[in-house]
Amino acid sequence: MRDYIELTKPRITWLILMSTGIGYFFGLPGAANGWAFLRSIHLLSLLHTIVGTGLLASGTAALNQWYERVADSKMRRTAHRPLPSGRLLAPRALAFGAALSVAGFLELWLGVNLLSGLIGAFTLISYLFIYTPLKQRTWWSTTIGAIPGAMPPVIGYAAAAGTLTLQSSVLFAILFLWQFPHFYSIAWMYKEDYARAGIRMLPVVEPDCRSTARQILLYGLALIPVSLLPGILGMSGRIYVVGALLLGLFYLYSGVRVTLERTLSRARGVLLTSVLYLPLIYGLMLLDRPGL
Repeated sequence: MRDYIELTKPRITWLILMSTGIGYFFGLPGAANGWAFLRSIHLLSLLHTIVGTGLLASGTAALNQWYERVADSKMRRTAHRPLPSGRLLAPRALAFGAALSVAGFLELWLGVNLLSGLIGAFTLISYLFIYTPLKQRTWWSTTIGAIPGAMPPVIGYAAAAGTLTLQSSVLFAILFLWQFPHFYSIAWMYKEDYARAGIRMLPVVEPDCRSTARQILLYGLALIPVSLLPGILGMSGRIYVVGALLLGLFYLYSGVRVTLERTLSRARGVLLTSVLYLPLIYGLMLLDRPGL
């Protein structure tokens, strides 16, 4: 059972569910009017949203490990996973991932609404059938993969609102831009592993990491104005704007440091900063509501 749970990547899934919850929060009727929106929460709908998204995310993770089991066996970081280590058979992992994915889609469709289910299905399809194969071909796969990676708050928003608006686009854009420094730093730290597996991440294609550092810096810079949009659109208040600006500058500072000093420790610093950034900015969004 532990091996099947490991296939679902629970540490990543909880981040996905956190983003889904944020999207659900802002999709609720009256979410712009302080905590009065709590009266509009349907707990059963929220439960279906979280469970459905969790099942889809877990199924996607399992299917991804099934697809990449050969590549995973060549990397020290992933060789211990259930499939490359031989603890699980590939057909069982495939059936497990497919069952979770189908269950997640049905949970969103029948338990919430068709729109959230379709967005969830798009997320799975684009991740598994576009992003994952591209990893062996081009470093632009990171850009493609950031699209399904930014979909969780959109799923949550669609589940609560039954439609998509400018607010859902803002939540998508913040998560989309956040991913680049995060994943480029991971690719930097494990570039030798990726090279052994034939995965063409940017630090593998350009080992001096000048381009990687530049990408981290540029996306960190772009994230700052985009992260201020919730305050401009009235989704959050002035405290959020100040906090988002400070967090964005802190994130950008880690990118500046890795640009000036292209070392493994600086890349790890970007990763740690990214892990702190996301829950903190989400927390500011939730706490600094207009009307409080």
